[in-house]
Amino acid sequence: MTKSVEELKRIFYQEVLPKFLPFADAATKEMPLSRLLRLSLFQASVGMMMVLLFGTLNRVMVVEKGVPPWLIGVMVALPVLFAPFRALIGFKSDIHESAFGWRRVPFIWFGTLLQFGGLAVMPFALLLMAEGGSVPTFMTWVAAGFAFLLAGAGLHTTQTAGLALATDLATEETRPRVVALLFVVLQLSMLLSALAYGALLTHFNEMSVGAANARLIGVLQGTALVVIAFNLIALWKQEAVNRERAAQIKADRAAHKAPPRFRETWERFIRAGNATRLLIALGLGTAGFQMQDILLEPYGGELLGLTVAQTTRLTAIWAFGTLLAFALSARLLGRGADPYRLAGTGALVGILAFVAVIAAAPLESPTLFRFGALLIGFGGGLFAVGTLTAAMDMAEAGGSGLALGAWGAVQATAYGIAMFLGGTIRDVVKTLANRGLFGADVAGRELGYAVVYHLEIVLLIVTLIAIGPLVLRGGGRARSSTKFGLTELP
Repeated sequence: MTKSVEELKRIFYQEVLPKFLPFADAATKEMPLSRLLRLSLFQASVGMMMVLLFGTLNRVMVVEKGVPPWLIGVMVALPVLFAPFRALIGFKSDIHESAFGWRRVPFIWFGTLLQFGGLAVMPFALLLMAEGGSVPTFMTWVAAGFAFLLAGAGLHTTQTAGLALATDLATEETRPRVVALLFVVLQLSMLLSALAYGALLTHFNEMSVGAANARLIGVLQGTALVVIAFNLIALWKQEAVNRERAAQIKADRAAHKAPPRFRETWERFIRAGNATRLLIALGLGTAGFQMQDILLEPYGGELLGLTVAQTTRLTAIWAFGTLLAFALSARLLGRGADPYRLAGTGALVGILAFVAVIAAAPLESPTLFRFGALLIGFGGGLFAVGTLTAAMDMAEAGGSGLALGAWGAVQATAYGIAMFLGGTIRDVVKTLANRGLFGADVAGRELGYAVVYHLEIVLLIVTLIAIGPLVLRGGGRARSSTKFGLTELP
């Protein structure tokens, strides 16, 4: 009986699943598909948190609870304070000293604890901030900000160390495909999580205050339990105890041998290729795509009358567009496309997306609004794949861990700053318009959103200017998509 069960498992993982799963060729004898899929659960937990923090919560707190968007923008942007350290986290995990010879496990574990702690405290802090009570208002702001900072720090630490662990376990040949698989899992997690949160909050508008608060607490704390469960399963028996490495570290310490310095390693990476211009374009493009993230759902709720469930599903539409971008990228990269040109195409699609979103309100068209959200995901996916591919091309000189960390640090930092600016600019413009600064006939609510979306179009145009010289000089050397791992995405 046991033998037959093992044979069925072998057939499923080695013959059936590889025919339908993208990047199945990333598996090896040392890193079988079952173990690789289990490891990818850490990305699933990150995707859940991103949807909750950057999508569902800001809509609920702004529209249903009446919290000013600038304040929620500050809270959601607080994790950006930790984002620049992603490259340093990856580097430190490379040289981490442990009695067991572990490098990545301690970082992933403590990152998971930070995520859990932030999500456990967050609902009570948010409800106090929204509804008041005996606690001073400023203290509720501090508590909510601390919860967001804990959750964000844990998210960045877990994802950075998890990607580094994946590159350790993969062979040199399959490493890019493993990294690509993990990013696809992230997008799928965001899509499914958005649908799940939408279902859980379907009747949120119709609930009493007490029932709605209880539902919000349940969603947040339930997410905390799922996150810690996913990460524990992902970590289980992934990084082996390495006594030889532990002994070597002890010997190096006794010999006063200094470990590599981050600054020197970083300078080598920056000097290699077109890293500086790539990171500048990445920051500008990410800000151009993500400044709307704090406003897209409130925009649909305020101007188009969409419910919580309907606006939450916008994240699913966005994630679906991103997956479509992965599919198209697979075909283009397989034909030798320049990754910089691919990123530039994504920026162009983004410009069209924001034109559609802006036009949706005066036309009173939720369909056009959803189409714009789809294009935002599609253009952002093309841009992300193009810049990530280019960064991996540079990693041969600077180290894959540092390259991925730098890409993640710039993207996350630009993401947080853009969300903060989006909420703040929208509120400032709305206030000035309501005071009649732009004329008596100008509605502040619509103008605040429109200014942010037009600013995003400008940022994407500047991104095209920044990335243009790399395309013209052939900076994005064509790379085989089989090496990157996108050709198997259906």
